[in-house]
Amino acid sequence: MEKIVKNEARRDFLKVSGTVAGGLALGFYLPQSRQAQAADGGSPNAWVRIGGDNSVTIMCARSEMGQDVYTSMPMLVAEELEVDLNRVNVEFAPPAEVYINSLLGGQLTGGSTAVRDGWEKLRKAGASARMMLVAAAADNWGVDASQCTVSDGVISGPGGKKATYGSVAAKAAGMEVPKEVPLKPASQFKYVGNVKQKRLDTAAKVRGTAGFGVDTRIPGMKYAAVAMAPMMGGKLISYNDSRAKNFPGVHAVVQYSRGVAVVADDWWTAKKAVATLDPRWDGGPNANLDMTGLWAGIEEASNKPGAVFRESGDANQGLANAAKMITATYRLPFQSHSPMEPQNSVADVRADKAVIITPTQFQQLIPHVVAGATGLTPEQVEVQTTFLGGGFGRRVEVDYAIDAAEISKAAGVPVKMVWSREDDMTHDSYRPAGMYKFTAGVDAKGKLQALKFHSTSPSISSRLFPSIVKDGIDPFAVEGIDNFPYMADAGMSFSYQMHDTGVQVGYWRGVSHNLNAVALEAFIDELAVNAGVDPIQYRIDMLDMGSTKHQWSGLSAGVPVGARMKRVLEETKKITKFGKKMPAGKGQGVAVMEGYNSVVAIVAEVTVSSTYDVSLDKVTAVVDGGTLVHPDQALAQIQSCINMGQGVALYSEITVKNGIVEQNNFDGYRVARMNETPEIDVHFIKSDSVPGGLGEPATAVVQPAIANAIFAACGKRVRTLPMTPEHIAAA
Repeated sequence: MEKIVKNEARRDFLKVSGTVAGGLALGFYLPQSRQAQAADGGSPNAWVRIGGDNSVTIMCARSEMGQDVYTSMPMLVAEELEVDLNRVNVEFAPPAEVYINSLLGGQLTGGSTAVRDGWEKLRKAGASARMMLVAAAADNWGVDASQCTVSDGVISGPGGKKATYGSVAAKAAGMEVPKEVPLKPASQFKYVGNVKQKRLDTAAKVRGTAGFGVDTRIPGMKYAAVAMAPMMGGKLISYNDSRAKNFPGVHAVVQYSRGVAVVADDWWTAKKAVATLDPRWDGGPNANLDMTGLWAGIEEASNKPGAVFRESGDANQGLANAAKMITATYRLPFQSHSPMEPQNSVADVRADKAVIITPTQFQQLIPHVVAGATGLTPEQVEVQTTFLGGGFGRRVEVDYAIDAAEISKAAGVPVKMVWSREDDMTHDSYRPAGMYKFTAGVDAKGKLQALKFHSTSPSISSRLFPSIVKDGIDPFAVEGIDNFPYMADAGMSFSYQMHDTGVQVGYWRGVSHNLNAVALEAFIDELAVNAGVDPIQYRIDMLDMGSTKHQWSGLSAGVPVGARMKRVLEETKKITKFGKKMPAGKGQGVAVMEGYNSVVAIVAEVTVSSTYDVSLDKVTAVVDGGTLVHPDQALAQIQSCINMGQGVALYSEITVKNGIVEQNNFDGYRVARMNETPEIDVHFIKSDSVPGGLGEPATAVVQPAIANAIFAACGKRVRTLPMTPEHIAAA
């Protein structure tokens, strides 16, 4: 019989373990070096709870904002734990070191990392728990664990013996966590890759029982509406609360660091009362900021040399020897996140404790910033994460949680602070605007010989995470071109100029992929047209098929990015019949990108009218995303990216006048509408490689595909986005 090692020396394998309702609670981390274990305290990074009542609870350590972590991450645990996924309880994890996202270094949801981070460690968590439970049952029966099997949480042994997980969970809590944890081969997957698996949160969302931030209610809670400075960096000078205080149901009018709030029995009363406050504002340093000056500042900064982040060969010599030089400058505007659920938080701040209930992407940060705002310690701040009604990177910021905490403390009651749509859109942290300059040298046949790239834009990380900005380079400002896959033997020099425009910027879906790759793939199309070569073939012919240098976002099963891109492009050409003759006013455009360890190619088909109105008719995407954990949701992610990218490409733009954002609702900030959704055809390359991220890359790829299709349709090369009729006509 297999020897059962008891609980005396498990610190190398398990941080926390114990009984929960007579059951088993386990936290796991991936095996690593002893030095690394010592450095991080052996912190576990996933939780599994088995109750004596046979309940199974899986902690979801990432925020659910529509991207499916509430289902896909439990799928990974249930796959190896051998339980019925649809009977699993899912809870959102609180802030704790055990839930660190190893790809981002914090308990943070972003960067299309949730499944990539959890792919191995969550399966190992499930497998380890299963092995311990089986060992416990085997020990009870006096048999070897190898003689036992598991199905749907029931352990079977020799002679018809049966034991539920719950019946042996308490004993399993005393078992050694296995050092070697074999995982299922893909051929045995029950949940991973199951196209019929439904989302676990759909029923609750359809029934209205899913808990979003705006749904939260706690005893004694009041509602808060706010007035914040309309101009960026503005400060409150004064306000008149004489009318607001007399509104029936108003509890208090309080000043906080960003403005003034009315706290009332209901939000509509609070909102009406806020409108009577007549606040006066100091406009601050940006009171005169407008788009003319803003773009002039970017243009001036773009003439500085910047910091070189990628270089090979001699770009200057290559340009000097070129038969022809081709230059282009692309301008991309600010964009708002504008999730459907505006920013909100429930805060209950007391003398010795604060409870924050909020839709957030960054749980780990909130205890620290709320402590700083309230005078408490981080240990006195409890954070509960709700479902998010959209995030797109906006909820990496935690400003709204600080606001709610300050208002609660000042008012002396629990409050639910809810921003209006206008508050949300005019107090965003916007996707950076930027200028992207290319200088290419080509030979007599149009083949690229040398390339210089110079981008100028604000740095997000210099504000939020300044320690990662090194030597003038923000790594989140050079994505989408730092892994440039072309020209293995040509000279190139890529540089970045950091420039603060005065507009607060933040991480936006795809971050700088949505800037650099958009400009790059439009410019590559210019080179293909100059060469008179099919744009897909032009890209294939330029691909670096062997080198892995600068492919920092990873390889798929050891296959270089160039080889993956070649396969995706060839499949795209075959599926779309790219290059087919199109009727007058119609065109096809292609773009491709590797990001988040996924490769996405997109062909857009458009119709351009005589007045340059653009109709996006069809989008075909071919995706190498590695193993698809939840295929139906992988499809939804690509579709979502295309819808959002369509709006960014054709309609939306944030502009500033007198320091104030001019767009304050969807009548001014135009997004793609349901009736404008094109036919979308998505094809996934079959792969058994590790999963890639799918929540962001296609947003960046569809934009240049549309730009290139517009050129094919009407001969206008649009280098200023959005691609409105005015910008197309001026091209």
